[in-house]
Parts: sequence; C-alpha cells; structure tokens
Amino acid sequence: MLFLQIVFIILTAKVAGAFLKRLGQPEVVGEMIAGFVLGPLVLGFFFPDFHHALFKGDAVTQLKVLSDLGILLFMFVVGAEFRMPEQHSRYAHGKVLLIAGCSIALPFILGVAIAPLLYSTFAPAGVPHLGFNLFIATLFSVTAFPVLARILKERRMLDSEVGALSLMAAAVSDVCAWVLLAITAMSLQLDRQWQELALRLCGLAALCGASFWCVRPLLRRWIAHLEGRRTLTLLAVLVCGALMYGSITEWLQIHAVFGAFLFGACLPRDQRLLNMLVERVEHIAVIVLMPGFFALAGLNTTAATFSSVGVSLLGLVLLVAIAGKLLGGALGARFAGYSTPVAIDIGVLMNARGLMELVVLKIGLDLGIIGKELFTLFVIMTVVTTVMTGPLLNLLQRLRHARQRLGVQ
Repeated sequence: MLFLQIVFIILTAKVAGAFLKRLGQPEVVGEMIAGFVLGPLVLGFFFPDFHHALFKGDAVTQLKVLSDLGILLFMFVVGAEFRMPEQHSRYAHGKVLLIAGCSIALPFILGVAIAPLLYSTFAPAGVPHLGFNLFIATLFSVTAFPVLARILKERRMLDSEVGALSLMAAAVSDVCAWVLLAITAMSLQLDRQWQELALRLCGLAALCGASFWCVRPLLRRWIAHLEGRRTLTLLAVLVCGALMYGSITEWLQIHAVFGAFLFGACLPRDQRLLNMLVERVEHIAVIVLMPGFFALAGLNTTAATFSSVGVSLLGLVLLVAIAGKLLGGALGARFAGYSTPVAIDIGVLMNARGLMELVVLKIGLDLGIIGKELFTLFVIMTVVTTVMTGPLLNLLQRLRHARQRLGVQ
C-alpha cells in the first residue's frame, strides 16, 4: 500500500503543480494544495471509502518516516543555499537588517497579542502558556525563503532592488524564526527549570560555534583536496552529517530539521558543491519525498476547525498575518529610506510564507504545542498568504501603470 500511496501522491502533486504554474503560481504552491486536497476535508469527504483504504495502518507510519527524511534533506539543501550571491553585496546590510527586523517584530508582537485568544480555544491540555505564545508569535514571523526565491526567479526579479532586498530580509527573518523555534522547543520540556534551559542554549551555541569555526574549515580543505573527484563519497559524508546534526539537535530537545539546516548553512561556499547538492539531493527530496510531507500535512487537517468560533478566528489570523508582514516589511523599507512603491512591494513579498511555515507547523504538531484544529487554521493561512503574493504584485503593477497613463503622481 505504501508504494501505491507514493504513486498517487506524486501524480496528484505534479498535476496540481502544473495546473497552478499555468495560473502564474510557483509549482510548490500547487503541491501544497494537492496535499490539502488529499486530506479528510476534500478526498476524505467526497470519497471516504477510497480515502480510508489508501491512507490506513502501517503504510501511513512508513509514509511519515519518508516525509520526515524528505523535509530533513530539503532543509539541509536550504541551509546550503542560504548564503546570498556576491552581486547583492552592494546593498547595505544595515538596511536589510532594518527591513527584516520590522518584518519580524510587528508580526511577533501581534502574534503574542492574539495568542491568549487562540490558547483558550485551541491549545492542547498541559501546554505551557509561554511555549504556546512563543510558537504562535513565531508562526506569524516566518517568511518562506525557498518559495520567495522561486517567486522572484519566475518573475525575473532576483537581480532587482526589490527582489534582492526581500530575499536577504527573508533569509534573516528565517534564521531568527529558527532561533525562536529552538528556544520554544526547549522551553516546553523545562517548565521553569531555567538552569537546564540555559545549559541547552549553551549547547546549541557551542554546536553553532563548532560548525562555523571548526567543521566548515575542515570541510573546505577536504573538498578542495578532492578537486571534484569522489563525489559519491562526498555526498554520502554530507548526508550523514546532516542526519548526525539532526540527531544532536533532537538530543538538545530541538527538532532534527534545525540541525539539518544548521549543517547545510555551515558548508563552505562552493558553487560546484551547491550544484551537486541540488542535482543529487534536492531533486530526490522535492520530487519523491516532499509530496509525502504535503500529503501528511493534509491528513492532519480536520473539519472541527470550521465551527462558528473557528471561522471567526480564521478571519482574525488571516488579518493579523497579512497586516503584520505587509506593514512590517513596508515600514522597515520606508525607515531604510526606500520609496513608498518599493516599500509596499517588499511588504507584499515578505508576506509569502509557503513551505517554511508548513515545516514550522509540522514541528509544532510533533511537539504537541498545537492540535489538529489550530494546525488546519494555520495551513489555510499559509496557502492564502502564499497564493496572494503574485496576484497582489500584478495588481500593484497595473495600478501604477494606470496612474502613469493618467498622469497621476
């Protein structure tokens, strides 16, 4: 049954991805929606017998293992791609930090403000208020670095001022989100044991320091010594390194995904190495394993979210998510000295959440911070904010052209 699941999931994801791409959306958005369609809210509602027969028993457990491996490998490659191209270094780092800071701070504050309301309605029993509030605030702070890069590439905006600023700010905001998520994950296990929390934070800091000051130089020398030879050996070592880092961060009571991302980020800056990882690792993860992750996300959705209270809270979450990111990014760009049109475009781009938000949601579900009701609510928010990015940019562009034709300043 597992192989039949994989075939059905991949075909559904690719058909949906191709369809959404024709509508001007990144292919990954279609794959996300395909996972939602495969869940109980669509396939399970219209074809319950088929849905039950396809997704039952041990096959779903095996699918979860494959999807966990896929997301770990994908985040490893995302970490390797994290460093910005040299041609964007002309943009002042201070301005990028200002944009990223505002696009994190405002959504974070708004998230903390509405977290108690969500806690009283959706929080699982026994979840501490601090961990829940931090997690909700982190969810609102995420910008999808990989999806944003695809949007900018497909719109030929990677080398534009708006594109470069948005991409670098998204990278900074994602790193901050991972740090916040790591703190949240550790705080859940410690319940006022701040000394143990401090020790785990020190362990995380030591791992980060060793990664960039010891592991990276060693890898740089070894890769230079190989001179392009023994690529399979190199690939095996790097994949094992990502898995080992995932094991270490799990031992620190942080999700394994964080370790894989950290190991990828500490790799030496080598374009041949990055190309090899994309060709050998990312393609397998994205084509074969990631659709399973989206399907499992869809399987974890529930119709219980759509009560009268749930629908009202969905509207509130959408409002806070869109307003927080759009206004935060735009205000940061204005404070950095950019014009209002550029600032608005940056705010719109920073609102794209995509895959990174789903990864954070999956971690929250695994850790027991949120239940399926709140998971469903934020999955819908993720899809809406990601889908609206392209059309909103097109609308802004058309409005500006119309104003220019009318001679309005």
